[in-house]
Amino acid sequence: MSEAQPLPAQSQPSHSETLTSRVPGHSVIEELLAAHRLDPPRSALGRFFGARPLGSESAPWYWGALGEREIGALLLQLGPEWTVLHAVPVGKGSSDIDHVLIGPGGVFTVNTKRHAGQAVWTAKNTLMVAGQRQRHIPNAVYEAKRASKLLSAAVGHPIHVSGVVVIVGAKSLTVREKHSEIAVFTPRQLLRSLNHRRPVLTPQQIAILSAAAAQPETWHKNPQPQSDARWLESAFYEVSRKVDQARRRRVGWVLALVGTVLGTISGVLPSLLFALVR
Repeated sequence: MSEAQPLPAQSQPSHSETLTSRVPGHSVIEELLAAHRLDPPRSALGRFFGARPLGSESAPWYWGALGEREIGALLLQLGPEWTVLHAVPVGKGSSDIDHVLIGPGGVFTVNTKRHAGQAVWTAKNTLMVAGQRQRHIPNAVYEAKRASKLLSAAVGHPIHVSGVVVIVGAKSLTVREKHSEIAVFTPRQLLRSLNHRRPVLTPQQIAILSAAAAQPETWHKNPQPQSDARWLESAFYEVSRKVDQARRRRVGWVLALVGTVLGTISGVLPSLLFALVR
């Protein structure tokens, strides 16, 4: 019996007047679910042995969503004086800003990049992951300037926006030389930096900027109805459950195989040694 691709029944988008209802990874999860529907179902034997439920198209979206959700959970630790928006649709197409932060320390765009187990090195405009050059910093520069232009237009006066690249899951992060505009942080460094910044915005300024930033029209030329956040979270949970279950099964089979090999060796070795010393 092969596996269907069950997802929660409610999948219709629902209109939301502001962006405050969007969850971390909102856009990426939408892409994940669309790609996962096209994944070939696993057979019963495949599920038994822990075959991966995600294909080559859907897996990168899943890992990207995990990174954004990790940072989203971390940002909950900011105080109530901070406004945090997730997956803000921007421009004309499907682009989004992972996180927009508005608080006493200023306005920030946060670009989340997950590089699990990799060595990350950066100096000025260069960022390398396992020796491969990435465009994370130039992209973050563009994102921050774009956000500054859009927010400035929305409130009627210039707004400075600082760009951040946050590296999730890396084995190491080496910042050899800082960029003049973009900060590159680990998740904990991000939180520490935000909490220790000198206040530059008053509560009234934060309220005005937050109200403007929450409007879809501030960022996107043609805002679309948004997927219901509760349905999206439930659907992502189902995918995560299948991924974790398959991983546990694979680990279990590996441990069983190792145990069998060790058991065989431990049973044969004494007899072999006895035969050699006779």
